[in-house]
Amino acid sequence: MGVLTISSSGSKDVQINEEIRDKEIRVIDNDGSQLGVMSAKEALKLAEEKDFDLVKIAPQAEPPVCKIMDYGKYVFEQSKREKEARKNQKVVEIKEIRMFSTIDTNDFNTKVNQAIKFLKSGDKIKVSVRFRKRAIAHPHLGEELLEKFKEACAEAGTVEKPSKMEGRALVMFVSPKASK
Repeated sequence: MGVLTISSSGSKDVQINEEIRDKEIRVIDNDGSQLGVMSAKEALKLAEEKDFDLVKIAPQAEPPVCKIMDYGKYVFEQSKREKEARKNQKVVEIKEIRMFSTIDTNDFNTKVNQAIKFLKSGDKIKVSVRFRKRAIAHPHLGEELLEKFKEACAEAGTVEKPSKMEGRALVMFVSPKASK
C-alpha cells in the first residue's frame, strides 16, 4: 500500500511503514501468527507483498513489536470502540434548586418534588437558599430550611457536602442514593 497518511485523532502517534526505523523488530502477520524477528526493511517488503501496512503496536517491547495489517481499518475499529465506550458512560449533571429564605410551604414542596425527580434520574443537585436584603442577618432560617429539605429528600439522596455560606447564599450538595 505504500505510505498511508491518515491523521487519526484517536491514535497515539502510531508509527507505520517507512516511519519504523528500528534495526530489528518482531513481526506478527495479519492473521495473528508470529513471523519472528527481522529487519524493518524485510518486514516492510513482506507487508507490501501482502498489500497491507506495517504498524508498530508495541514500541516499548524489546525488540519492538510490529503487525502487518490494514491501518485504515485498524483506525476505524479503534474510533468505533472509543465511540462505544463514550456512549456507555453516564454523565452526572448537577442540577440547581434555588430557594429564598422566606419560601412558602407549597413552593417548598414543589422544589422538594423536583429535587427528588432529579435524584431518581441520577443527577446530583445543588440546593441554594438565597438571602435578600436584611434577611442575611438571619442565616439560621436558611439552615433550618436546608435541614427540612434534607429530611424531605432523605429517601432519594444523601448529603454530599453540608451547607455553607457562599456570598449571600447558603449552599448544600445532595447526591443520589446508590441504586441496587
